[in-house]
Amino acid sequence: SLTYKVKNTNRSVGTKVSGEIGYQYGETGLPPRTIELNLSGSAGQSFGALLTPGIRLILTGEANDYVGKSMSGGEIIVRPPALRQFTAEDNMIVGNTVMYGATGGILFASGRGGERFCVRNSGGMAVVEGIGDHGCEYMTNGTVVVLGRTGKNFGAGMTGGSAYVLDLDENFERLYNKQLIKIDRLANAEDETQLKELIYQHLENTESNRAKEILADWAAFKPRFWKVSPKEAPPIAKLVNAQAATADPVPAKS
Repeated sequence: SLTYKVKNTNRSVGTKVSGEIGYQYGETGLPPRTIELNLSGSAGQSFGALLTPGIRLILTGEANDYVGKSMSGGEIIVRPPALRQFTAEDNMIVGNTVMYGATGGILFASGRGGERFCVRNSGGMAVVEGIGDHGCEYMTNGTVVVLGRTGKNFGAGMTGGSAYVLDLDENFERLYNKQLIKIDRLANAEDETQLKELIYQHLENTESNRAKEILADWAAFKPRFWKVSPKEAPPIAKLVNAQAATADPVPAKS
């Protein structure tokens, strides 16, 4: 566990460490939380880019664009200072294009993200308290939770994964891209359990006031969530199903 201060000229914090882990330990990386970096300040571009399993980045402050770009594992936690004169869920804490092309790992951001949040996400998980336009664009896998407002064109080109959106303004039906995705209220216990677990983790890691408020009055907030999912199975799933349907039957044992 190490502690550092960062500023916006410190770019790609955590990437060299991830490269060394990949070089020595390969794709599997290290056990969870083997390395913990406690940072404070304003991180530059690509904070936690290419992060690998085994690293936990905790930033008290804010970060610029491309947080978690192409991360394949590990944890990124971005939270505001305990002593502050602003409401965290109404203010930006990470920039644009967060978790672009992520294949794994998880992000907790106690505050809002910018535009193109989780574009081309194919396996990462994230909890954030609001985002700009084009969220989850071209997403193919993973889970995203937005505990606040979204911009327009949410889910454009999204063919896999899922998202949960807290619709406080009751206007999400006008903001999401209807071409490939559908939205439904929380209809089963499995969805509810997954969502609550991620919100609990968000609270534990960031001490988020928004998460605390939701969990304290779940009965009131639950009906305001939408679950976002693709209208059809992802192309790879459709291909597998098609191949299974046309395959020769397995001969019965004599």
